[in-house]
Amino acid sequence: MDYSNNISLLVLAMSMTILHFSQAQNSPQDFVNAHNRARAQVGVGPMTWDSRVARFAQNYANQRRGDCQLKHSQNRPYGENLAYGSGFDLTGVRAVNMWVGEKANYNYNSNTCASGKVCGHYTQVVWRKSVRLGCARVQCNSGAWFVTCNYDPPGNYVGEKPY
Repeated sequence: MDYSNNISLLVLAMSMTILHFSQAQNSPQDFVNAHNRARAQVGVGPMTWDSRVARFAQNYANQRRGDCQLKHSQNRPYGENLAYGSGFDLTGVRAVNMWVGEKANYNYNSNTCASGKVCGHYTQVVWRKSVRLGCARVQCNSGAWFVTCNYDPPGNYVGEKPY
């Protein structure tokens, strides 16, 4: 029996599974689904992927490839959430889930974040008037990951509740 062929096939199958898994959670539909799950929880309608917004996100992500800094893009016409991860594979879904995790810091009744906490990424995800989405993910020169999502129209207006 030729075990080398069996081992080669097993290694190939495992490699393809890993490749598929690493690409999963980063597709446009993965980004949209992660956003829409959070939006559905608070009764907000779904977002759709927008190629124009996605091009803007990709262009900006490419600019951050060299330094991976969490700096917002300048003169942007869209809302924007940024995430950075080093030491682990920051998928698009994981980035969205980090933003959605800020829900615990948000008080809907007072429309404020808990003292010393951040919740603006979450409120942008569920902003009812933001209906078009474009996201991008790049691996920076350092090996870390940079994820950006842009929202059209933008949200997070002072004094206005997200939903």
